[in-house]
Amino acid sequence: MKHKTKTILRICAGTLAAALIGGCLYLNTLMPIITGYAAKNLASAVFVSGRDAAEVEALDLHFSFIKFTSNTVDMEKKTVTSRFLWSKSVAAYREGYGVTLLRGKKADELQAEAYPIPLPEPIPERLLPGDEALAARLEPIAEALVDRKAYNGTPFAFVVLHEGKIVAERYREGMGKDTRLLSWSMAKSFTNALVGIMAKDGMLDIYAPMAIPEWQADGRKAITLNDMMQMQSGLHWNEDYGNRSDVNLMLHSEQDMGLYAQSQPLEYEPGTHWYYSSGNTNVVMRYLRGLFSSDEAFLSYIQERLFAPLGIWNACFEPDMSGTPVGSSYLYATARDYARFGQLFLDDGLVGEERILPEGWVAYTRTPASCSEGRYGAFFWLNQALTLPDIPADTFSCQGHDGQEIFIIPSKDLVVVILGYSPKPDHVIDFNGVVKDIIEQL
Repeated sequence: MKHKTKTILRICAGTLAAALIGGCLYLNTLMPIITGYAAKNLASAVFVSGRDAAEVEALDLHFSFIKFTSNTVDMEKKTVTSRFLWSKSVAAYREGYGVTLLRGKKADELQAEAYPIPLPEPIPERLLPGDEALAARLEPIAEALVDRKAYNGTPFAFVVLHEGKIVAERYREGMGKDTRLLSWSMAKSFTNALVGIMAKDGMLDIYAPMAIPEWQADGRKAITLNDMMQMQSGLHWNEDYGNRSDVNLMLHSEQDMGLYAQSQPLEYEPGTHWYYSSGNTNVVMRYLRGLFSSDEAFLSYIQERLFAPLGIWNACFEPDMSGTPVGSSYLYATARDYARFGQLFLDDGLVGEERILPEGWVAYTRTPASCSEGRYGAFFWLNQALTLPDIPADTFSCQGHDGQEIFIIPSKDLVVVILGYSPKPDHVIDFNGVVKDIIEQL
């Protein structure tokens, strides 16, 4: 009996030890994600948005394992170091670039790489105030939203354009019209615009295979830019943001995010299966970068052909360690900048009489991906299936996962920008309610 008891105890002890070792090994694989998320987002919030570090930690970083990180902000070196248990990550700020999560380089090595083009000069404000009576009717909505009296969530900024003019604008305390705020996945729609501009310039064909060398030996050789932009590439991907999902590994562990996503195997025939993938967008941005001779040429193109015509002068399209802007997630711009972008698509790609996007591009953008059930176009979300039941079906939008939205509503000549923070299912901003209430006041 004693022998059996000892045997059982040894087995239990061995099982427990194996479980502890396995748990530690698994936790170790999560460390770059935990500390990387904290370092990158805190650094951008402090050095790009100008927010208070303590507020960011209490709000933006207060979830999951992230809330247990210990963060050090070095205002002189413009770095943030985040630690959790035995691991740490460092993110560094560079003028012009914004923040990059360090993978494979030290901060001083990265910061020695100066922004390769002149920083743009401020552009005179082009957005004008709109109808005063409408503005007065919308003021209670703006107050209720941003002051959290209604609509849920934690909004940072709110801008409404009607007929191309500002009729509502309000900001969280400590923020204002010059505060650059994170796009998250709204950046995908800016990547759409870059593709469109380059198509207009004859630099690419969205319906031709992308001819990525690593894809030529298998079925990936058939993938087109159109497949990528409609989220129907067929590449394997996991976008659920849980632990070691592909999107988390890409954003927090990889030096070259586009290369990581590009290396994924084919799971479905291109064009036959819809699945939302941040990896797709970073493959596209890496592909666009490859059409230029240098980072300098690419960044100049973005500034001169997209930002400057819209009156955007101080946006940061933050790069990964390879130098390629993270087209899926990391654009920092003001609420007015996001409104200007929405107005570009409302105006069919025109700024005044200047055509920025090719004719037909906005119609293409709003065409549902064949397998999306009317929910998605080309790096833009659609409301054709009335996902938001109380706003028009012609609405199309840019969406970021923490509560960032640009709603473009052609039938109402309306652009609505809401930038906020909604990390939990029960904390999501009531976008349907806000936009419905705005429309009722027109």
